[in-house]
Amino acid sequence: MSSNDQFRKFLFEHSQVRGAWVHLKESYGEILSQTRYPEPVAQLLGESLAASVLMSSTLKFHGTLSLQANGEGPVTTLMAECSHDRYIRGIARFDDADSTTGENLNQLLGQGRMAITITPEQGQRYQGVVPREAETLSGALEEYFERSEQLSTRLFVFADGKQCAGLLIQRLPGATEEDDQLWERVEHLAATISQEELLTLDSETVLHRLFHEEEVRLYDREPVAFRCSCSRERTLAALQAIGRDECYSILEEQGSIEMDCQFCHAQYRFQRIDIDQLFAGHTLH
Repeated sequence: MSSNDQFRKFLFEHSQVRGAWVHLKESYGEILSQTRYPEPVAQLLGESLAASVLMSSTLKFHGTLSLQANGEGPVTTLMAECSHDRYIRGIARFDDADSTTGENLNQLLGQGRMAITITPEQGQRYQGVVPREAETLSGALEEYFERSEQLSTRLFVFADGKQCAGLLIQRLPGATEEDDQLWERVEHLAATISQEELLTLDSETVLHRLFHEEEVRLYDREPVAFRCSCSRERTLAALQAIGRDECYSILEEQGSIEMDCQFCHAQYRFQRIDIDQLFAGHTLH
């Protein structure tokens, strides 16, 4: 895995204030290479990928966290996902490259819904709705944490079409009066970070510039990489969800069923024998 794609947690010692930092280049480039994205869409997707990695630091189990949005604007679909072991994937769909412009989140997505979905490998899936009142993705996600999790959070994410990066600071439950004072200081300092600094500087330099007067514990680097979770088995499960009648209808019309992964463009082809085995006991078609 590339050293350019890293994630690190940090903690302000003797407090209930934590943080996380991420920088992505190779994995972001791999995801962008799947589709020719207009610049505003590439930036929004990069911000979403960085945000998904930062938010995945809250996972206390094996599973995935995804940020999903559907809108009526130039960008109709946005999805960024990160697993507990820092594998990411993402995609954006847009109407027309020539008309895909926008200064902020709501101009790009228009009216629509945004949600955070947490999917554990074992247990029930959870989904929370993200408010769309803020004009930036960071602002929307900050409001989500404040309303849904009751956690004061500041989030800074930037992307330039070549690399993306992010910084998160958050107050945890059980904060003391000293934590209140610490939070005021670090929130003010974090807000001074610039896009250029976050995209070009390593984690040690960023945290030293911002918080050199605080006692910060920086945890080990964790590599981040693009990896799609699609498989032949998962694709068969999707066909099973479509239903027996629909699958056999496609077979009658096309002779086989072909499905492409929207994230990595892997191609899966299924013959009649595959569908017969999938729907055991229904082979007389």
